[in-house]
Amino acid sequence: MYGFTPTEEQQMLIETVVRYAKNDLRVAGHDAEEQKSLPKKLVGKGWELGVLQASTPEAYGGFGERSAVTGVLAAEELAFGDLAGALAVMTPSLFVNPILLAGSEEQKQQWIPQVIEADWMPYTAALVEPSFDFDPNALKTTAVKEGEAYTLNGVKTYVPYAAEAQAFIVYADLEGQTKAFIVEAGAGVEVSERIKLMGLNALPLYQVKLNDVKVPSSHLLEGDFAPVLAAMRVANAALAVGVARAALEYSRDYAKERDAFGVKIAQKQAIAFMLAEMATEVEAMRLLTWQAAWKLDAGKEDAWMDAYLASTGAADMVMMVTDRAVQILGGHGYIRDHAVEKFMREGRGFASFTGLAIV
Repeated sequence: MYGFTPTEEQQMLIETVVRYAKNDLRVAGHDAEEQKSLPKKLVGKGWELGVLQASTPEAYGGFGERSAVTGVLAAEELAFGDLAGALAVMTPSLFVNPILLAGSEEQKQQWIPQVIEADWMPYTAALVEPSFDFDPNALKTTAVKEGEAYTLNGVKTYVPYAAEAQAFIVYADLEGQTKAFIVEAGAGVEVSERIKLMGLNALPLYQVKLNDVKVPSSHLLEGDFAPVLAAMRVANAALAVGVARAALEYSRDYAKERDAFGVKIAQKQAIAFMLAEMATEVEAMRLLTWQAAWKLDAGKEDAWMDAYLASTGAADMVMMVTDRAVQILGGHGYIRDHAVEKFMREGRGFASFTGLAIV
């Protein structure tokens, strides 16, 4: 048996995250998107909530035990506020959580406290590759062992904060397996110009090139990649649920206020049915995401399958929900003053966002 009633500690944390998401992220999201920049103070305030620290053991500078459930609860609420802001706040987890999941005790002691115990800093990761057939289990980026070091070659994209990163987790193919490597800033990673996307314009994303980048053998995370990928997919699903929920609530509230032919449009059968189906899909994907996170925490062998289903299902769901939110607003849905067009642009990207967050 399993249940999803938050613990007292989780409830207190999430209540704090909810306030930040509504009062800070949502308020700043529109201007940040238009100005293509997130205020550092905004990101720093989100980091100070301690979401990552709450899932990091005390031995490594945190104040809790690793919990994917806590992570998805927080990720959903952050994305409900603003997706770009959520991903920015969560960027250091791209570096810390793979080490927690696949690193050695020495690596955990060496690398995690300097991230967890400090102010927000751009520690990041590079997984996604600019290829139409990108497969995280069949990477084109390669790692070759040469003596006491590895040589990395390849191209990565969608790398958050790469231009100012303190260090990266870089994923590469090593003898047919996906492995993670800690790559320090200044190791020869070439950062290209900032990528321009349909959405997420407030989040700085870059393409990076690795040309014969040398990495010490001690920087290889020898653990299995599967739990890391599953945690990424669960995070992706939770973020999609948050964006979809935001679009649902925005369009629902609009429909309750908008008059057409003397009645609120929410009373029109076509609109009411549309909202009901949207709400059903959001709740279904939320439940599957929570179940996947619970299985990850419980060490269930089939957790990877639930994580995959949650990620792919949520990517389809968020596109449907955000698209219908735009429809419900009619002509207003296409105006940038209303948030639903932003939600739809963000929703379109979830099919390729795996690797931008991890819980």
